[in-house]
Amino acid sequence: MHKVDNLKHAEKENKMANSFASLKNSRKTALQKLQSEVEKINNPQSNFSREDDRFWKAELDKSGSGYAVIRFLPAPDGEELQWAKVFNHGFQGPGGWYIENSLTTLGQKDPLAEYNSTLWNSGVEANKEIARKQKRRLTYISNVYVVEDKANPQNEGKVFLFRYGKKIFDKVSSMANPEFEDESPVDVFGLWDGANFKLKIRKVDGFSNYDKAEFVTPAPLFDDDSELERVWNEEYSLAEFVDPKNFKSFEDLKARLDVVLGNVETAAMSAPTSVVSEDVPFDGGEPINKLSFNKNESEVANDDNLDYFKKLAEA
Repeated sequence: MHKVDNLKHAEKENKMANSFASLKNSRKTALQKLQSEVEKINNPQSNFSREDDRFWKAELDKSGSGYAVIRFLPAPDGEELQWAKVFNHGFQGPGGWYIENSLTTLGQKDPLAEYNSTLWNSGVEANKEIARKQKRRLTYISNVYVVEDKANPQNEGKVFLFRYGKKIFDKVSSMANPEFEDESPVDVFGLWDGANFKLKIRKVDGFSNYDKAEFVTPAPLFDDDSELERVWNEEYSLAEFVDPKNFKSFEDLKARLDVVLGNVETAAMSAPTSVVSEDVPFDGGEPINKLSFNKNESEVANDDNLDYFKKLAEA
């Protein structure tokens, strides 16, 4: 009996010794984990901007310039459009940051959109200025194939998601709806008849500018259909970015807005500061916090252009 008890005791001590040895050996890992968790708590904003390795963006040099060649890809298998269109807000108020996707993306009522309308319709210039700083921003998300990326050559030959704004979308649109009669329309998303995009970025007045970016002569991405199929099969779904389940409810957004503004009824007395998301490069014109609010949905792409691409998708 005593031998059995002694054996069990020895096994227990041996197990504890091994656990303690593991604890000692894992000190470095434990410290790294602690630092990571503390960073998340101390800098909650970093959780919002944390990199998603599915996304690609051009790397800028010290002067703010960048260059790469990409190819916009067709809609993923089973999906209709070549892009997801998302509206979001980003600004700081007395009660903190408001960085949220807008329910107007889904064609639904949004608390901040309604509040901004109230501010604008008041006719008071101070209220209009607040509405300008809180206005929504339009982002497009598409699949792209990286043809050339000298800053990060490991990205070449791979498929990524790419965020872009109205300035670049306008270039896509102008290719589909050329201005002059001697120009033929081009579906730049096509694998066979599309066109590579030279992404040329310059810093102008402190902001990234895309005026020099351009599409080249249309040509197949590859001559081999099997290679084209491989690229197409590597695309990411765009549906998640406009899936209602990934948006907060009106009530939740309203509650957050109340906190950020301090009090919705009196928030017009305190103007928040606009923020430019680093994930979506600012692509032309004036700083976001100076954009004119009275251009009704000025950041929305022309509906005729959207209809054109929908027809392409249906075809």
